Amino acid sequence: MEGNQAGSSLDSLIASFNKRIGELQELVIARNMYPASTIPDLSAIDTALSSMELQVQSIKDRLREETEAIPKAKKLIEASLKQQGKLQKMSIYAPSHFPDKATMLNSDLNRCLLQENAKQYEQHSTLSSLKFDEEAAVLPKEKKGRGSPPLWYITVEELNSLSSYMRGRLTLEKVNAAINDMASYAEANAHLIAASKQKLAENLWEKALKLRDIVTEQAVKGKHFFLETDMKGPSLKLDNTGKAILTVLRHLGRLSETRIGQNRVIILMKPH
Repeated sequence: MEGNQAGSSLDSLIASFNKRIGELQELVIARNMYPASTIPDLSAIDTALSSMELQVQSIKDRLREETEAIPKAKKLIEASLKQQGKLQKMSIYAPSHFPDKATMLNSDLNRCLLQENAKQYEQHSTLSSLKFDEEAAVLPKEKKGRGSPPLWYITVEELNSLSSYMRGRLTLEKVNAAINDMASYAEANAHLIAASKQKLAENLWEKALKLRDIVTEQAVKGKHFFLETDMKGPSLKLDNTGKAILTVLRHLGRLSETRIGQNRVIILMKPH
């Protein structure tokens, strides 16, 4: 497009030159008739022609630079399109956000850990020893080295394989964000199970005892799990959408469920 415009400009300049040449010829004839009066006019024409020559040369230089830059611009556009395609493919499988697991732990737990640790330094060493003995009697022998909770995201193909009735309005981003939440719940519960009593507040200690009773059951032993009551967001909540997400993930083999006492326990599955 720029080349066509430059060519059109050159045609206009050529036409202008031809017109000026014709005028110059007329002035030459007139000079022979009136030599003294035509000198200023010829000087003005010479100046105008010199200016036009400079403009034409500038246009040629600019046109040459733009022509040389076209192949580089084409290569840059091709590379950008390839990179855009790669990023679009990657974004399909990535959840909308990756929350930090540490920040997802119960804020009350973190605050109480600091408060209780400060109090323990002020207590007598013998009292601390007694509490440690009491804790040792309560803590179940849990298998060490369980590792981090699994983050087994679903793919577009898996989501599309579901029936429209089961899939509903769920999107890949919503489901994978919920998987992040479930891993955070399971990790918070693992912290409660492993923490000693002197590091927990009374309200968290009650939940820790309940989790320690659950973890001794054969169905959840050595596995990462969370309770239905843990579903408090930010992405997974105990509402209709949250229940639909659990149904989809159970169907896709990402989790299993069991009931222990009055607690509905959701167990995270690992990739095969």
